[in-house]
Amino acid sequence: MPMPDAPLGRRERNKQAKLERITAAAGELFARHGIDEVTTHQIAEAADIGTGTLFLYARNKAELLLLVQNSHYATALERGRAAAAHQDEALQALLALLTPIIECNRVHVGNGRTYLREMVFGDPAEPHHAQALAISGRTGEAIAGILIEHLGVTTEDAAKYARVASAIMFLTMASSEYADSSVEDIVGAIRSQVQAVLPH
Repeated sequence: MPMPDAPLGRRERNKQAKLERITAAAGELFARHGIDEVTTHQIAEAADIGTGTLFLYARNKAELLLLVQNSHYATALERGRAAAAHQDEALQALLALLTPIIECNRVHVGNGRTYLREMVFGDPAEPHHAQALAISGRTGEAIAGILIEHLGVTTEDAAKYARVASAIMFLTMASSEYADSSVEDIVGAIRSQVQAVLPH
């Protein structure tokens, strides 16, 4: 019989509470004003902590954005997985998986594009960046699973197609060409590109 998890000590509870306050404060300020218009001092003040304490959890605003967006992205991925499970065709299942991620990215376009840039160019040793890459990896695995299920491709080929489909999604969301586009327009652009590269 598995043993229940030991309750967190006071110090760990305090750290977790501070992290939750920081995440909530940064998330609210970024959503309202965008990352470029928010200072770390404002985030620390809203979280009721000192700026020095804030930097123990994230070294800069970009890492704070990763912290906030990772949570949203992970939730969007799970929503996409659930939606894809109800589709009978590969392309529709793929778009059902990706649409919540695109919606998440477009809540605030500037934040979304900064998040994508940090995923690509950020420090992979930084924990929030590593978590972003892990979520991106899970997205690729979900895409590959759809292709294996609906198209019967090999695991190796599914992984290759998944990398291409992921690249199409991320590049389309990050592109200046689509900076003012609606979610529907971006989904449509991704649909046409992915359809062109998927096996028939």
